[in-house]
Amino acid sequence: MHDWLMNGPPKAYWLPGFFFPQGFMTGFLQNHARKYQIAIDSLGIRFKVLHVFDLDDITEPPDDGLYVYGLFLDGARWDTNSHTIENSRLGELYSRIPMIHFIPAENYTPNPKDYSAPCYKTSVRAGILSTTGQSTNFILPIELPTSINPSYWVLKGAAILCQLND
Repeated sequence: MHDWLMNGPPKAYWLPGFFFPQGFMTGFLQNHARKYQIAIDSLGIRFKVLHVFDLDDITEPPDDGLYVYGLFLDGARWDTNSHTIENSRLGELYSRIPMIHFIPAENYTPNPKDYSAPCYKTSVRAGILSTTGQSTNFILPIELPTSINPSYWVLKGAAILCQLND
């Protein structure tokens, strides 16, 4: 936090490190809305999975949006060749997903061919219902490219997790 205060925001954010990542996402959208003087309720988030996994692989933050790292896929894996989600390898429960660029977009409509993967804090996938009516464990849906019908991943229960079981 001291480094953040003295040197400005980091080049990427380790989402699992936030106690309340939902609030961080709201603040991220608020900052973008203020910067461009647009209504926050007109903003959505577009996602671009990068080709890098680690913080050391990038040199500076994006001009718009933010980079997020430290996430895992459950029920699927990220294929670095096809740049899509694919079936997990035999015996593989979880797989790392590369860094993701979260890009605020005005009047954004997700691509229906992408899989809208729910992102959870923990693998439990349950939480207390908050005042918004959503689980306190659910963070946000993250659209991921897929070469097959997204309903396949819904039936498999594929999700993105911040924290794995030890």
